[in-house]
Amino acid sequence: MQDNATEVTAAGIARLAGVGRAAVSNWRRRHADFPKPVGGTETSPSFALAEVEAWLRKQGKLAEVPLRERVWQQLAGHPEGPLTALVHTGCALLLIHERPTVWLDASAGSDARLAAMLPGALEKVLTPRVGGVRGRGRAGVGGASASASTSGRAGAGVAAGAGGGVSAAFGRAGVNGVFGQTGVNGPSNPPAVNAGSASTAVNSGSAEPGVNSGSVAAGVNSGPSAAGVNSDPAVPGVNPEPTAPGVNSAPTAPAVNSSPTAPTVNTPSTVHNTPPVHNDPPLHGASAVHNASAVHNRPTVHSTVPDTPAGIADNPSAPPTPGAPTPHQNAPAAPITPTTPTTPPTPALTTPTGPQLLPSVPLLRGAAELAAEIGARQTFEFLLGRHLDANPRQYTLTPAELAGLMADLAGPARTVLDPACGTGALLRAVDPRPGQELYAQDSAPELAALSALRLALHSRATVRAAVGDTLRADAHPGLQADAVLCHPPFNERNWGHDELAYDPRWEYGFPARTESELAWVQHALARLTDGGTAVLLMPPAAASRRSGRRIRADLLRRGALRAVVALPVGAAPPYNIPLHLWVLRRPDRTPAAPEVLLVDTGRFAGETRGGPDWEAVREAVLDAWRAFAREGRLAERPGLARSVPVIELLDDDVDLAPARHLPPAAVADGAEQLTRVRERLGETLRLTAGLTPPPADPAPAARWTLTTVGELARGGALVMRTGGNGGHARVPVLTDHDVLAGTAPSGTLPESEEEAVLTEPGDVVVPVLGGGAVARVIDGATGGAALGRNLVLLRPDRTALDPWFLAGFLRGTANNRQASSYASTATRLDVRRLHLPRLPLEEQRRYGARFRALDEFERALRHASRLGEQLVRGMYDGLTDGTVAPD
Repeated sequence: MQDNATEVTAAGIARLAGVGRAAVSNWRRRHADFPKPVGGTETSPSFALAEVEAWLRKQGKLAEVPLRERVWQQLAGHPEGPLTALVHTGCALLLIHERPTVWLDASAGSDARLAAMLPGALEKVLTPRVGGVRGRGRAGVGGASASASTSGRAGAGVAAGAGGGVSAAFGRAGVNGVFGQTGVNGPSNPPAVNAGSASTAVNSGSAEPGVNSGSVAAGVNSGPSAAGVNSDPAVPGVNPEPTAPGVNSAPTAPAVNSSPTAPTVNTPSTVHNTPPVHNDPPLHGASAVHNASAVHNRPTVHSTVPDTPAGIADNPSAPPTPGAPTPHQNAPAAPITPTTPTTPPTPALTTPTGPQLLPSVPLLRGAAELAAEIGARQTFEFLLGRHLDANPRQYTLTPAELAGLMADLAGPARTVLDPACGTGALLRAVDPRPGQELYAQDSAPELAALSALRLALHSRATVRAAVGDTLRADAHPGLQADAVLCHPPFNERNWGHDELAYDPRWEYGFPARTESELAWVQHALARLTDGGTAVLLMPPAAASRRSGRRIRADLLRRGALRAVVALPVGAAPPYNIPLHLWVLRRPDRTPAAPEVLLVDTGRFAGETRGGPDWEAVREAVLDAWRAFAREGRLAERPGLARSVPVIELLDDDVDLAPARHLPPAAVADGAEQLTRVRERLGETLRLTAGLTPPPADPAPAARWTLTTVGELARGGALVMRTGGNGGHARVPVLTDHDVLAGTAPSGTLPESEEEAVLTEPGDVVVPVLGGGAVARVIDGATGGAALGRNLVLLRPDRTALDPWFLAGFLRGTANNRQASSYASTATRLDVRRLHLPRLPLEEQRRYGARFRALDEFERALRHASRLGEQLVRGMYDGLTDGTVAPD
């Protein structure tokens, strides 16, 4: 069913019809019946997709909109925006992936029926996969470790807290359940949590008030006349009296944290019973967040306290009992502010309501159809990748190659945290393990939701994702992870410097306002189990800024910082600086003779815009790290890696930049290498002289009958293809810069379900941006590479067209000038308008042979130029570092 509300821009229409945007503008001017704009602006109007599709089909310009393009246009034109559409689509795809029969049953009826049935069906999938936010090994947010959720379901965590978590329907009174049952938050009179038609107490039905009962309740989880969970006629709602009937309470058992005179759960016989730092009220019957001063202060985790009377730990207004310690008796002299808010963290995903889902139903049906072809995970990756490609400036992405390297440095782990998850690239790169748990948090709600869905579709791991500012409002305060992976925001001034001055996470020193990255480093260490590994992507300035030298020194002294790896330029955004990787471990013991591994992979920077040689970077870094991890030290590898004793780095600057501590690679054989470069340059210059074209003979101006590339394509003499898709397999990508520079394929494209255009020997590739008269014939070495963006491939019929003849005439300056269009800042070439003469095949081959000789001469000149630059640079370096004598 087509969605009449979906809008499409002129660029989208051009993609649908396989034409340029200029053609769409011409259609609007020439055809009075072209659909009228329904939105957008005067300069960038948008049109109804259904009307556009009908018009294109009526004009014979479109037989059928490709399914992928239709689904993408529905998502991009969603009335609530593409991010909301992506979340709705991801939820539906997860349901299709987990319970396909439920989807088939729900989607068999009308759109209204599907929208009404989806919330209950989604709840049963979202809750077990991404439903809770809790830590492992300590009492987490939303409940103590023995009572993780009100309803008793594993993983409810925050879902049972304020706002309902996953059970909440964006504040709605109720959502109809699957197949007519009363579902999440039940009917609005009264709104029982997880109500069922026959159940009582917790999960109670419409006849009996349950947890979080109606508006007559006097407090949290209770009402004056309610007989539900945690009710008390005399106490305002929190924590029942011993005699209160309901689930999870016995008539004779003492209540959990009840009145000041009742015995509490946290008696001296329990573990970790330390006095609170700040006595916040408990949340929903669970012990308060940061109820123990040792939550972040590891030296006092196992301290014991004399008998603490009931109410001291959880009731800030209760007077202390004589003889018992005051709340701050064993606390440090300076006050410690908890890093977690007194309300539960916001889960990344909430179940959308029926009214919210109704506008997305046509999109969900299309996505389900696409998932039937390529799979649910691949469908979500395609749509997410398309959105990220369409909005490159809105997101700071972590390249897949870098994410894989960081995951390999961290090693295998069962519990992994990314406190600044973004789109989930780092956690997606983690090797799956049985029983694995992935924890994520991001301050952007849409990114946290997309990460949760992406990870749930990618693996069988339990996903715990939350929304919030990690440094100010940590969603996983009780977590002890085996590994932490993080690409934190750089150069943040407003990271919480003033509010977090006494935060117990700063074990290695209080970060300066300009050192937000060192705050992230210490947060990662605080969330690690003893011996756990953290890998963070850092700006190079963090290794040398004077404001952070004391923290760096303490990280070194205590053995927390294990390695600093300098990446090549272009490894990740910002691409113009060489970023660093810091590898840290939570010290379980102090090394006897601590050393730090320093690695510099700058030599593997790519000469083109395609990025570094990731294969070489990966091999060099992992080989050095694994050898260092085994032995505790690494023999010197000139210009690449060495382990440095900590004592050598503890000077006034504590500068950890690897390049400043590694000997240059050219010290041993600099002069010999320069000699070899000079010999190669001489051979290339002699070859270039031999390839110099002979003198040009004058000839009368030729008067040929001309044709265009567009006419040849329509006649079947050649095939035109446009690049830009990565396809399933990771293959080298030929970029427009490679074509202009005459270099080997050096680019990458995100993995896509759309088939990549692979080059073949004899193809002619033409860049469409930049205004240069360039065309390249693909040879055997380049064949098989994927065609990159802003490139057009022409595949001639060898019985009608000679490739070198075609490429040569396409490079004519006048030819390119008449086929180019000009904007304020760029020039675009319309390849269809390029001319070439109609000549017999034999005559074409004569011209082709001459064009081929010119191409060889041009490549020899480029090679000589590169060798000359290398020789000059080497001579300067050798003379300045003393490895080359001046005479």
